[in-house]
Amino acid sequence: MNSVLLVGCGNMGVAMLQGWKNGLPGLSIHVVDPNPAFREVACDLGADANAVAEEVGEDIAPTLIIFAVKPQIMADVLAEYARFAFCGATFLTLAAGLTLDWFARRLPNGTPIIRCVPNLPIAVRAGATVGIANAYVKEPVRNLCAALFESNGVFEFVDDETLIDPVVALSGSGPAYVFHLIEALKEGGKNLRLPSDLAERLAVWTVYGAGLQAMQSDLTAAELRRQVSSPKGTTLAALEVMRKDDRMVSLVSRAMEAAADRSREIARELEVRRIVPSDPSATDASAD
Repeated sequence: MNSVLLVGCGNMGVAMLQGWKNGLPGLSIHVVDPNPAFREVACDLGADANAVAEEVGEDIAPTLIIFAVKPQIMADVLAEYARFAFCGATFLTLAAGLTLDWFARRLPNGTPIIRCVPNLPIAVRAGATVGIANAYVKEPVRNLCAALFESNGVFEFVDDETLIDPVVALSGSGPAYVFHLIEALKEGGKNLRLPSDLAERLAVWTVYGAGLQAMQSDLTAAELRRQVSSPKGTTLAALEVMRKDDRMVSLVSRAMEAAADRSREIARELEVRRIVPSDPSATDASAD
């Protein structure tokens, strides 16, 4: 039986547990989190829970250890679990900015390591996750990793780690861009004298419906856009404003470049200084 040890059970950890409970019966799950409320939730979702690493017995021998903690505390947390490398465990990180090499330099030689970038819609089983594995990760563990994340959405491995920072910028941070678009649609509706609650409801359903249609259609986003843009119609009038001088594409591209740059900066910052968190229970990797 495959055994997973989840270190950190905040928003992202709970979201993953919910998918595993529904989609992966028979999986043995252990959780470590200092927050008693988080441990209670983990137990309700079918996991065993401990407060600290020292309480995890050697008999567990996890197939996969998933670190859902902030990058700023990763070095300290990782050291508490390095002993499991000698039991054949694969180490999987969700932390932004920290490379495979960063982990390899802090773990015994030959340790299998996977780096994954999930996003927040994993909480509603509609996540988009990309991973990269080092050369020591065996095929059965790669398959287990894929199954874990596919229980909460879509998953894909890549072979080039330089793609991870762009993934962070697109799908990792992307939900926030969409939420901001909903805010913008709501404010635009209010400016046209729609009641605030109606404007927000219409904005949310419009984004949801368009996303669902894009997923279910064989057409590209560009083709779908053209379908609803009648010549001399209302939609085309709006799109002409958005597309003037490629302003929308340019804005989104600059925003994503800033996110990717920040992902790289996090790794550099953590190489030159050690950050001690003010809140020892801050073990959620769902935000960066």
